[in-house]
Amino acid sequence: MEILDKKIKKSEFAKKYLTYYETISKAVVDIENEIIAVDSELHSDLEALLLENGSQQKNLWGINFYPLKEKIDFIEFTSLINIRPHQNNRSMEVENSEIKNKIIKIVDKFIEYGS
Repeated sequence: MEILDKKIKKSEFAKKYLTYYETISKAVVDIENEIIAVDSELHSDLEALLLENGSQQKNLWGINFYPLKEKIDFIEFTSLINIRPHQNNRSMEVENSEIKNKIIKIVDKFIEYGS
């Protein structure tokens, strides 16, 4: 598990963070602090790491990266930690388009898709 602290190329990301699964890397994004925790078997472990580092649960959203796919299919907005009726998110999918757009901006800040 690691919190990304600098930009990384997609190809490097694939080499470094496909440790638990062959084609997918789980991640949790803090949309307030604009940080991403990556590389764990479970989203809940990444969520715990960010909480230990000062994040608030209401700002944490689970996603999956597919670094072997093209940019359009790189992010999947699905995780059990996203089920939050009290935040009007009743499914595993991030339902709010504003939150999705924030996640995409944060991902763009840390992952270079070009290579």
